[in-house]
Amino acid sequence: MTIRAIVKSPNEILTTPTKKVRKFDRKLATLLKDMHDTMLDSDGIGIAAPQVGESIRVAIVDLGEGEDIIEMINPEVLETEGAVIDIEGCLSFPELYGEVERPFSVRIKAQERDGTWYELEAEDYEARAILHEIDHLDGILFDSKILRVVDPSELENEEEDIL
Repeated sequence: MTIRAIVKSPNEILTTPTKKVRKFDRKLATLLKDMHDTMLDSDGIGIAAPQVGESIRVAIVDLGEGEDIIEMINPEVLETEGAVIDIEGCLSFPELYGEVERPFSVRIKAQERDGTWYELEAEDYEARAILHEIDHLDGILFDSKILRVVDPSELENEEEDIL
């Protein structure tokens, strides 16, 4: 189990669009494992490679509760639909929470760790997490999308996971 340091804002790696993954090897598999370990250790549900200091198009979403871990390599958003406003947080912004508007549903195309392509459709919280992480890969941070900052005391009655 390897826990990596989470890159906090402000840091240039977080706002720089990432490079496409071209090698699907043991190094990539190790990065995915380290990212998952780091995310779980920080009570997150999603993490992108720039958040652990790697400027490549790799992200993970794990909602827990028996759900599959979504590993996204070179993800592309194919379609979105609807809109919903909800509260988000981010591992790179400790103690910052805010209301963010995102599409209600998303369809993406991404690669597995072995390089094979897949498509995935997601709705609601899962779609929000996926889009939050893909934004990281494009150098877009959630603080730029906040409609209203939410005081942490407002979260006491809700169990918010951190994206």
